[in-house]
Amino acid sequence: MPFDHYVVVLTTLPADVDAEKMATELVDARLAACVNILPVMRSVYRWKDRVDHEDERQLIIKTTQERLRELEARVRKLHPAEVPEFVVIPISSGSADYLSWLSDSTK
Repeated sequence: MPFDHYVVVLTTLPADVDAEKMATELVDARLAACVNILPVMRSVYRWKDRVDHEDERQLIIKTTQERLRELEARVRKLHPAEVPEFVVIPISSGSADYLSWLSDSTK
């Protein structure tokens, strides 16, 4: 597979939302091979013409291009925000064994 077949997706969740539940659902559905849940962090962002401050958790989701559409739909369904973060970063390189595992885990 070409490297651009593999992607990392970033999303955040409010700190009081069960990130592990969302991650498990994404992996169980084979929409993601792996989801890393980072510790609580402080986010500062502009929303509806004001600056907000919120404790959030960053989720790092590893998947393939072919699963992106369905992954985005599921994140939108599960996410409490009106406009959830959904940022896709192409993987430009990686070990063949890891990328093979990623493909197998999302089939």
